[in-house]
Amino acid sequence: MAQARVKARKESAFAERFGVFAECLLTGVWIALACLGIVTYPAAFAAGARHLRRRTTHRAGGWREFVADFRAAGRTGWAVGLAGWAVAGAVWVDVLAARAGLPGGPLVGAVGLFALIGSAVALLRAAAVWTPGASWRGLLADAGRRTVLDPAGSFLIVCGLAVVALSALFLAPLAVPVLGAVAAAALAVEERHRRR
Repeated sequence: MAQARVKARKESAFAERFGVFAECLLTGVWIALACLGIVTYPAAFAAGARHLRRRTTHRAGGWREFVADFRAAGRTGWAVGLAGWAVAGAVWVDVLAARAGLPGGPLVGAVGLFALIGSAVALLRAAAVWTPGASWRGLLADAGRRTVLDPAGSFLIVCGLAVVALSALFLAPLAVPVLGAVAAAALAVEERHRRR
């Protein structure tokens, strides 16, 4: 009888962990669909992270809650998305300058790429702690500080982004569900930072 209870607990723990993994993959699909608006990616990641936070804290939530969060985050999040594309465009110009052989080009290109990666990490960290009514400006400022002050956590998010890039390189459709894993990684890093 005691052995059966221990086995049931082990199976329950496995089912719970597998359930979270499956939810991450589903959330990645939702995030990808929400990102189709091109400037909506901050709101999509914020809604995805909030959905995963509900799931890991055993609160109810599904597609409707995701859409409601996406709309709330998108009210001002579109401006953040537009600014992100502007930063990416500036980095692209830096990279073109580096490839053209301009003096100082390689240094400017490297600095630009590091700035782009740091901006992406800060954005993901901000999206992971987003709540309805929160100011994106304040969230990004705090996330920028955490990005610099918590390099281990930031490195974990960079690794998550690398997994998405490699997944897309090997099999493009695989990158879609992996987006949920990146949102989960950002959520875990922020939870780790909060507990410290």
